[in-house]
Amino acid sequence: MLEDYQVIVLVVVCSIISGLFALYNAWAVGSIVLDDSYENAAANQKGQESPQPKEEGGLPHVHFKIPEITKMISDGAKSFLAAEYRILLAFIGLFAIVILVLVGAGKTGNYIFGAFSAIAFIIGALTSIACGYIGMRIATIANGRCAVKAIDGIGPAFVVAYKAGCVMGFALVGLGLIILFITIMIFRTYFQDNAVDLYEAIAGYGLGGSSVALFGRVGGGIYTKAADVGSDLVGKVEKGIPEDDPRNAAVIADNVGDNVGDIAGMGADLFGSFAEASCAALVIASTTTDASGNPSYLTNNLSYMLYPLTLMSVGILVCLVTTFFATHIFIVKNAKRVEDTLKGQLAISTILATPCIFIITYYSFPMGNFQIALTTTTSVKVFGCAIAGLWTGLLIGFVTDYFTSNAHKPVKDVAQSCETGAATNIIYGLALGYKSDVIPIMALAFTICLSSNLAGPYGIAVAALGILSTMCIGLTIDAYGPISDNAGGIAEMAELGPDVRKLTDALDAAGNTTAAIGKGFAIASAALVSLALFSAFTTRVNIDCAVLNIPAPINILEPFTFAGLLYGAMLPYWFSAMTMKSVGKAALAMVEEVREQFRNNPGIMDGTSRPDYKRCVAISTTASLKEMILPGLLVFANPIIIGFVFGKNALSGLLAGNLVSGVQMAISSSNTGGAWDNAKKYIEEGHHGGKRSDPHKAAVIGDTVGDPLKDTSGPSLNILIKLTAILSLILSPFIKSYGGKYFDINYIC
Repeated sequence: MLEDYQVIVLVVVCSIISGLFALYNAWAVGSIVLDDSYENAAANQKGQESPQPKEEGGLPHVHFKIPEITKMISDGAKSFLAAEYRILLAFIGLFAIVILVLVGAGKTGNYIFGAFSAIAFIIGALTSIACGYIGMRIATIANGRCAVKAIDGIGPAFVVAYKAGCVMGFALVGLGLIILFITIMIFRTYFQDNAVDLYEAIAGYGLGGSSVALFGRVGGGIYTKAADVGSDLVGKVEKGIPEDDPRNAAVIADNVGDNVGDIAGMGADLFGSFAEASCAALVIASTTTDASGNPSYLTNNLSYMLYPLTLMSVGILVCLVTTFFATHIFIVKNAKRVEDTLKGQLAISTILATPCIFIITYYSFPMGNFQIALTTTTSVKVFGCAIAGLWTGLLIGFVTDYFTSNAHKPVKDVAQSCETGAATNIIYGLALGYKSDVIPIMALAFTICLSSNLAGPYGIAVAALGILSTMCIGLTIDAYGPISDNAGGIAEMAELGPDVRKLTDALDAAGNTTAAIGKGFAIASAALVSLALFSAFTTRVNIDCAVLNIPAPINILEPFTFAGLLYGAMLPYWFSAMTMKSVGKAALAMVEEVREQFRNNPGIMDGTSRPDYKRCVAISTTASLKEMILPGLLVFANPIIIGFVFGKNALSGLLAGNLVSGVQMAISSSNTGGAWDNAKKYIEEGHHGGKRSDPHKAAVIGDTVGDPLKDTSGPSLNILIKLTAILSLILSPFIKSYGGKYFDINYIC
């Protein structure tokens, strides 16, 4: 086994390497100068003079310079995140007190333990905020530079978007890893040999990460989809103007939304998955005992306990090597190569990670048989769990690609259905989403069964970590999508010409697919993370119940458990309804604003007057911050209320039902929306009589319906299932002590 100092060196060095690589890529992107030379280059490409402001009717012709556009987008994103983070900081402070009180009370008045849980929660939340902000900043720096480089060709533009994605991926993983490691080492000085309490307190780190992710995904998702839906319905459907046309008042808000929802929210989401999977594995491993029932010597061995961190450390090195295949080996030279290069990153990282994971697993555990929790296993079996998760993630990624890329038959069928109207488009899209559930769910079921047989509940947590081991690459290609999407919008507004816009559209189309693949990874990892957290919760409750001499097994036929199962299966529908209605309400306000500006300012359509973009940004900001509160309360209130009033059995049923229902809804929603989006782009490329200058209304309506599914409801559901599970684990002492004691069903009846 590795020595403690070797584990420390590995984690610290890999975290530093990850951070330095992110800084290098940030410097490479930021060093691209945005001056007036790009206008001359674009004009030469079009065979025209450099565009200059014209006077017509006493009003300046609408013409934007790229620095001006990027500043508006950046200012809008920073303004929204500042307002959102102010709300989140208040929430973090208040909920930390709730954790301190409830956990401390559950530990029979041990409020010091509650304080450690609350501190871990605060650290995780602040780390998640930092990760989201870093992603937003690099995206707003890179989008204009990606548009400028598109003048030189698709290869240079691809490299800018990809390197910016690397900043997001490597900064987030490196930062999350080192902060979790430091937190564990500091807490270890207090808890010393009490591994169970140490890692149960550390679980607050995962709760903090997912708490911020929930509001980031919901708030950011409402923001971006309110702007997107409002922009499409008025601009493309009613006015017949192209996407990102500067005459559309909501166009800046739409581009801002890509950064706060698809970048900041997505970064916080996957950070939460990493933190929660690690915490689940740590909690389960900490319960290992020897033959006498005393804590095993392994629980104080860093090589054994910190395997989740060493696994992610090796993943950083693998992903760093993988990036050079995209930037130096398989160089993008035409539009067809973009999607293949991005998907190739997933395959290459998976192949390279397989032997590396074997090596680190072999040296992290004892030789021969050993015990984790109540399961006897070996290092080879643990490796099998990690590889099962790793390759399941790749399979789900390629299945997602098949159902959402316009290079394959399902999306082409959806596009063809638009010829007969929006109704058939919606029918085909919904059917595609439902069908796309089949293979991922079967793959997850197989991975769960295999991992559980190999290493019990710990094996399921390791399988989740296997999916996340290549998270640097997953985040890179996911962040690439919104950056290239913004670049297309900037190219349109800055009048860089149809050739440049065609290249950015090609980058964006591939980005839509990789974003869908990223969502598939996030949902798959969320399913395994949630099940691992569920296992950790039942492990903690069962141990506590054994101390109290209360029967531990959870029986699905027990009335409270089955009732909780039904209720939990309903939660994703309730949550989705709230988020989608919130998007609808915000979009309604946006539609009215854009219509009013067109109506009251005829110069907008003539191109002689600028719309008031700031009013649309303000509408999205206000609506999203207001509408994210109730879905958040729904998620946090349910585990606390159900656990306290009805007890551990009902809460266990809720977690199971929520997991089964939520995963399938999340996959279906994300893939349906992704398919509609790419079907629209496929038509606008010239298929089925479509063109960009004359948006196809049936395709636009399908895309508009899919927007809240793929970017608000779908991605938020995976946080719902993780957050309810991690919150239940954190509150397990409270549920054990007080759950169900004050509710007597016999008395009520």
